[in-house]
Amino acid sequence: MIHTAGPQLLASLLIGLGLYGILARRNAVLMLVGAELVLAGGGLLLVTAGAVGRDPSWSGQVLTLFVITIAAAEVVVALAVIVAAYRRRGHIDLSGDAG
Repeated sequence: MIHTAGPQLLASLLIGLGLYGILARRNAVLMLVGAELVLAGGGLLLVTAGAVGRDPSWSGQVLTLFVITIAAAEVVVALAVIVAAYRRRGHIDLSGDAG
């Protein structure tokens, strides 16, 4: 049995930093980094939850692999959108115009 306070604290720190990056920044790349931090914190919580109990299961690790796979696909799509927006508008700042 493992002590879960450390991983849970680290996961909450990652999620908090990620949410700050998403909400406080207007740069699309920094918002993408914030979203990746949130996903990393969620994956750490999944692994920690899977390791708790008398009979630790592999479900936390398997779900984390799915989260990593989905995060990789999300990065590819988001970077493609960011590059297209940069080519069209000349900047990737999301605070200004909507068009």
